[in-house]
Amino acid sequence: MILPNVENAEIPESKITKYLLSTTHRAGKSKASFFMQFGFDLDRWEELALALKEHASDNEVALEEKTIFGTRYIIDGLLKAPDGRLLNIRAAWYINTAGDVPRFVTAHPLRRRRL
Repeated sequence: MILPNVENAEIPESKITKYLLSTTHRAGKSKASFFMQFGFDLDRWEELALALKEHASDNEVALEEKTIFGTRYIIDGLLKAPDGRLLNIRAAWYINTAGDVPRFVTAHPLRRRRL
């Protein structure tokens, strides 16, 4: 299953600029370090937002968790970086019970499986 209503997915600018690509955010700075090493940049934050939307469109939902407030969706898979590499990441999205618009929550790298 693909994220419901993925074509309407929303990622606020602040979620990227003040969290995922922030080198000073307590929880986001390690994520910023990861994404920036592959060419994502604060001045071009839209590239990461677009890549995350494509990630949601291109990969299946790995986990769906229903709560009284809505549904959280976890998506694992490859995300294309500006330098051309494919990054194995996990992204979380949320759709509240009163709506149908997926809202971006977070993303982080996944460790590759060892063979």
